[in-house]
Amino acid sequence: MTSVLRPAGPKDLPAIYEMAKSTGGGFTNLPPDREKLAEKLAGASAAFAREEDAIGDDKFMFVLEDRSTGQAQGSCQIFSKIGSTWPFYSYRIDAFTQYSSELDRTIRSELLTLCTDHSGCSEVGGLYLHAGERSTGNGALLARSRYLFIRMHRERFAERTIAELRGVADEGGESPFWDGVGGRFFGMKFHEADDFNAVHGNQFIADLMPKTPIYKAMLAESALHVLGVPHVSGRPAMRMLAKEGFIFDKYVDIFDGGPTMTIATDEIATIRDAREQVLADIADPGNGAARNIVATGRLAGFRCCLAQVSYIDDGLVIDPAAAEALGIAIGDRVTHVAR
Repeated sequence: MTSVLRPAGPKDLPAIYEMAKSTGGGFTNLPPDREKLAEKLAGASAAFAREEDAIGDDKFMFVLEDRSTGQAQGSCQIFSKIGSTWPFYSYRIDAFTQYSSELDRTIRSELLTLCTDHSGCSEVGGLYLHAGERSTGNGALLARSRYLFIRMHRERFAERTIAELRGVADEGGESPFWDGVGGRFFGMKFHEADDFNAVHGNQFIADLMPKTPIYKAMLAESALHVLGVPHVSGRPAMRMLAKEGFIFDKYVDIFDGGPTMTIATDEIATIRDAREQVLADIADPGNGAARNIVATGRLAGFRCCLAQVSYIDDGLVIDPAAAEALGIAIGDRVTHVAR
């Protein structure tokens, strides 16, 4: 049966909470805190209800649902403009070169500089898929549906988009990077700081984190080894982001050192390659059918799923199961992209 991605709402709290509890920590956008998740879902409902086509401080959340059972299979999020409520902090990896005429030697050093360079960008994040669904193609549907939503509501998003990837954690769930950097200033374990950030925001970073650059050469090897490296569970996501054109541009998360990927929004491959067409027929596309990601609807009416498609003149033919999942009829316009 077809899975469909749709906007999340307050009724999804139990399912979202169960997902959050199974992330294993370090997943700031999906904290295992019912009150915070309820707040996020209420905020998402407000974002989908806002009619003005302009950038706001919107936080969109989606759920992937199995239509045969009604069960939630995964979730993802889009933040239209980060750094509005609290500054959005990153470490930027900078290079610094010095020359000594007496020694006739040039020394090149790298530093971690606390910055808010990505404030005002859009962000894609919060992607979670149940383990049993990770070989079905639904991971790509979850990830790329966000880009179709951005394309279909382009005025609501910024000129640049980022994605933060979870950093490396040890078997106990602690972060070697945090232990070598932030933990030395805060006197908190990684999970304590990350949980606090997920629930209360990161103002405490502005209050306590040193503002002077930190020389990489002064960090422990354990911290250096994981700098800019994604958690093993995030490697597939990093490959999908790279396929869309995102690059690691020397920015890392201040908590776990995970890489931040960036791109100009209009250069995201799914946004660039997607097409809008009229639905010409609902039928079995037959031999030679393509497997596309198809989306329709505005804001709270947005739906997205995988579909078998073919073409008639300038129109699109979609298989009946997908058309039913999307709630579309002949003559409706859809946005689609090759899987």
